[in-house]
Amino acid sequence: MILVTHTISLDENELEFSFVRSSGPGGQNVNKVATAVQLRFDVARSPSLPGDVRARLIAGAGNKVTRDGVLLITARRFRTQERNRADAVDRLVEMIRSAATPPKRRRKTKPSKASKVKRVEEKRLRSSTKRLRGRPAED
Repeated sequence: MILVTHTISLDENELEFSFVRSSGPGGQNVNKVATAVQLRFDVARSPSLPGDVRARLIAGAGNKVTRDGVLLITARRFRTQERNRADAVDRLVEMIRSAATPPKRRRKTKPSKASKVKRVEEKRLRSSTKRLRGRPAED
């Protein structure tokens, strides 16, 4: 079990790993060893996620989620499978944690009387400055 929050934990059987060849540093091994990790997590059918978290995760992941609701994370930062695998799981956990916190509700506010007066005064001064830039009036 992977603990995400105090209420959400993922079963490791829900995660599907595949290993592919990685680009980048690695010397001669880069062409021989499949060190990059592709993690697949079926967000749409996961029993571990509450509905609201599922919806926010799909919306927040953007193009990392397929049409079927499968989240795909590719990790190739490190030179070993183990570290890339841990990196992919950490990134998934972080995405779920951010989706688990509900967004703050926006509270409507009104500008204060002082800010309204200040805005109008600044507009008046700006208007005066621009008016003085013009040609002088003929007497």
